[in-house]
Amino acid sequence: MTEALAAQILDLARTQGKTVTCAESCTGGKVAAALTDIGGSSAIFERGFVTYSNTAKAEMLGVRPASLETYGAVSEEVAREMALGALSAAKADIAVAISGIAGPGGSDFKPEGRVCYALATAQGVTSETVEHGALGRAEVRSAATLHALSLILVALSN
Repeated sequence: MTEALAAQILDLARTQGKTVTCAESCTGGKVAAALTDIGGSSAIFERGFVTYSNTAKAEMLGVRPASLETYGAVSEEVAREMALGALSAAKADIAVAISGIAGPGGSDFKPEGRVCYALATAQGVTSETVEHGALGRAEVRSAATLHALSLILVALSN
């Protein structure tokens, strides 16, 4: 499923002359890997960002420390700043950002499986939170990767 989505993204982005980037936290580079597993991906993907720590989010993507302090890394507010930072840094047309609790663990306030996404384009930024559930670390990361790829595909299809 991931490979098929990535191939569709490559085809659509190449046809439209658009470039894609990603800012990943809990997925640890799985979105970038899915995109670059497809031959010819360099036509649409130049770089991505794995910003696992708050310091990396601030330094590489310009996420404001005040946002991290106020909302926490797993928040739509931070995901939105990650996506906008990646869009700007990569000079891309579409950026997706992912930040979540892959597990194990979590808390009552931020449970395992909660993932915040943001998608940024020149037209603006949207965000959402998806409760994937306590599926286990690998499954949450896979579900988050698939969802992020779906967001890119929808953006290219509109």
